[in-house]
This record gives sequence, C-alpha cells and structure tokens, in this order.
Amino acid sequence: MNITILRYDSIDSTNTEALKQARQGADEGLCIVAREQTAGRGRHGRTWVSEKDTGLYFSIVLRPKVKAEFIPLITLMAGVAVHDTLQELGINPDIKWVNDILVGERKISGILAEATETPTGVAVVVGIGVNVNPSASAPETATSIQENVPVPAFESIQNLLIKFLSYFYNVFNTDSAQIIEEWRRRSTYFAGKGVQVRLENKAIIGTTDGLEMNGALRIRSANGDVT
Repeated sequence: MNITILRYDSIDSTNTEALKQARQGADEGLCIVAREQTAGRGRHGRTWVSEKDTGLYFSIVLRPKVKAEFIPLITLMAGVAVHDTLQELGINPDIKWVNDILVGERKISGILAEATETPTGVAVVVGIGVNVNPSASAPETATSIQENVPVPAFESIQNLLIKFLSYFYNVFNTDSAQIIEEWRRRSTYFAGKGVQVRLENKAIIGTTDGLEMNGALRIRSANGDVT
C-alpha cells in the first residue's frame, strides 16, 4: 500500500475529509493527519475531544479486497494495529470491543470506520484518535501516552501506526479470519469478561464468549443463552 499524507493544522474532522477525498477518487493509502479537529467524532455521533497538539488525529482511505460480510473486521484490524503501536512505545494496552483501546481500563484511543461508495467501488475510511498529551476537557475515564511513558515525536507515533496498519491490513486482505485470532491474543474482552452492551431498545448483560466470523461479539447470559 502506497502511503500519501495530507497534513492540516486544523480541520473539522479527518474522517470527513478522507471520505470526501475517497469519493473524489483518492487512492488507497491516503492519510489525513491534523493537529486539531473542530468537529471530531466517534461512534454513534459522540464527540471526540481534539484539542490542538493533545492527540494524533488520523484517517486513512482503504479499498478492501474482501467479501462485504468481512468488512466490519477492519475496525478490529485497526484496533490490533493501534495496540501494537502503543506496545512498541512501552505501554501495556487492552482492546475493548469494538473500537476502544484502554490502558488500565481508561481510554487512550478510539477508532471510527466508515464506508462510502466511490466511482471505483467501496472505500472504507478508518479514523483513529490517540490521546498523546493530557487534555483539560477530556473525561476522567481517559488517559494519554504522556501519562504512561515519555512522549516521542508525533511523527514517530504516526509512522509506527502506519507501519502496523499496513502490515495488518495485508493480513486482513490475505486471510481476514486471522484478524480475529490476532484480536483474541490482545484483548481480555474476547471471552470471560462481564459486560453490558446496549442495543437500540435494550441492554444485554452477560459474559463475553468470543467473536463471530464477521467480528460480532458473542455474549452469554446467566441462563446460558448466547446472543
């Protein structure tokens, strides 16, 4: 995958810009990187705190070569890449299904994958936010690289992330099922973890019981039923 980086001092959302570029025909490997986001977002429309120079705000355009049912595994693939990036920096992270990277149960990174139709087929933009320095407006449930290890240059973090994303994206395109195994090895949430998952009209309480082939989380309730 050839990497091209477009840098912005400030932008509304790296994902929004990457989606626009993808619809205009941008090649796979285009990365949008910003020092600040004025309208950063996470899953379900949540706000992602994106103050200037407190985080790595990064989105990459991908054009996956897998069957449509396996595209959701891209979020898991990105989680594995972020996990290994942080591990390389000396941090001991965990991956919470589906898109959070934790350190000591506090969130250090989030992932947002969004698909869009383009003239050359489906593109998926993977947005990654990594808390690098503490932010005054971040919730108490958040942490940062600086709170765990000495902070390297932003570009070093970015280059590590690109290295691991490129590697695991190749794994994903070659054998998408392997991503589930890679995720399992890095996440305490794969099985045996007590969780509460909120669906549209109800909450499910139980214990994690592995992943489906498309990356969906299985939950075993107290009565033994698996959802």
